[in-house]
Amino acid sequence: DDTVHNLLKFHGFYQQDDRDLRQKLTKEGKEKHYMFMVRTKVPGGKLTWNQYLTMNDFADRYANGTLRITTRQGIQFHGVIKKNLKTVIKSLNEAMITTLGACGDIERNVVSCPAPLEDRTRAEIQEYAKKISDHLLPKTRAYHEIWLDGEKVTSTEQEIEPLYGKSYLPRKFKTTIAFPGDNCVDVYAQDLGLVAVLEKAGELKGFNVLVGGGLGMTQNKVETHPLLAKPLGYVGKEKIVAAAEAVIKVHRDYGDRENRKRARLKYLIEDRGIDWFYAEVRKHTGFNLEPITEMKWDHTDDHLGWFEIGRNLHYFGIFVENGRIQDAGSVRMKSGLKKLVEVFKPEIRLTPQQNILLSGIPTPRKSEFERVLKEFGIRTEKELSNTERWSMACPALPTCGLAIAEAERVFPKVVDDLEKEIVGLSLQNEKITIRMTGCPNGCARPYTSEIGLVGSTLRSYSLYLGGNFEGTRLAQLVLPVVKEEHVVKTLSPILKLFKSERKSSEHFGDFCMRKGISEIQKLLKPAILS
Repeated sequence: DDTVHNLLKFHGFYQQDDRDLRQKLTKEGKEKHYMFMVRTKVPGGKLTWNQYLTMNDFADRYANGTLRITTRQGIQFHGVIKKNLKTVIKSLNEAMITTLGACGDIERNVVSCPAPLEDRTRAEIQEYAKKISDHLLPKTRAYHEIWLDGEKVTSTEQEIEPLYGKSYLPRKFKTTIAFPGDNCVDVYAQDLGLVAVLEKAGELKGFNVLVGGGLGMTQNKVETHPLLAKPLGYVGKEKIVAAAEAVIKVHRDYGDRENRKRARLKYLIEDRGIDWFYAEVRKHTGFNLEPITEMKWDHTDDHLGWFEIGRNLHYFGIFVENGRIQDAGSVRMKSGLKKLVEVFKPEIRLTPQQNILLSGIPTPRKSEFERVLKEFGIRTEKELSNTERWSMACPALPTCGLAIAEAERVFPKVVDDLEKEIVGLSLQNEKITIRMTGCPNGCARPYTSEIGLVGSTLRSYSLYLGGNFEGTRLAQLVLPVVKEEHVVKTLSPILKLFKSERKSSEHFGDFCMRKGISEIQKLLKPAILS
């Protein structure tokens, strides 16, 4: 039932089915193999070691044996069957992990730069992710009554959510906080992007507020498209929660409830303009936003490898291929992470690149930590190719009901083949972001990457080029359909041109935009026809 399905997502899970089995089951006259994806809401990706081990245990007992790190710093469980749903959700909440609001037309998980450095300012910025998340969490009692054995409240009055109202938001809402200079969170791709502003002494002063970003689009619906967030103004830190609430209220009151395809905040701002939007926000806050302060993006950090955090302690960032924590072949990621967490009891951070950071490792124990990595075949950042290191894919088939094409399951081969091409051109030291999604919704953020592959038909992808490494520019559509087996062949002449005509220190995406998409399309015609 669609109504039930639409209600369930607000509680943090979706009904899915195993699409690999659909045809076989249909031929046998059987119903689909139904299951659920359960998603946790983890502000800033911050977990305790106990919480991680709890989720690791649940993956084995109630799901498909894997954990999936999301691009919003949460954890997903795939393959949960109906009879286990209540046990999983109740047990997660007992471990102080909620699923409420991880999906649905509501504030999703609030993302922030995950680097767990012992820096008071960074810690304060990350704390604002939790403050905003807690403040914007729905107050409905239904979640607790259904899943946590809360006492049913008998009342003739209909419960009205104080912030979201009777009908909640027109569509989902995403908030992200960036540390100044490091756009590891893709802050321009958010409904609400906050960029920390520091005093000269390094103290947190406030936030630049960006609004109206979003990467999702609908295939063959020209009125839908990715958009980057626009500057709204600067807000002191003591007022930022009120400002976030005001932005959500304007979306709640004016977002398109007739056409769900254009119900995101980005289209409201596109249609009515940023000045109108500012005036509406001002009505709710009761205060003016100051002019945006200067923002400079010096780097985009994936936080992999060793970093000193203070007091003779370190954190180590571990690459997780496409966010899937599993034991596969010689890389026993799931078993290895479990042992590392049990032995070192670290603080844990999940990253927007679908990786994981383990923090609090004493200097004398670094070699012991590295021995465990080696024992389980977990590679350090020095053992990764740049192509692999800067790649991301969404889950897609067989679990996602929206997927048109494969992503996670085929992407490793695409990356390997592309790396061979890159090495052959002596470009292996270049950092090039490449991302793949199974549909145009863009969950792995392909539209801000330098190379974006977006599922268009079965085993085929639309090719986007020209996003930049800093995540401040949208990629452009180059080819609407490229077969999976032709992806590297199609990219080859562009990489060769990049090799011969690039400027000093020029990134691949910047080169593509300088040459022009039309020129690149002309270059590709012989490759497409051959």
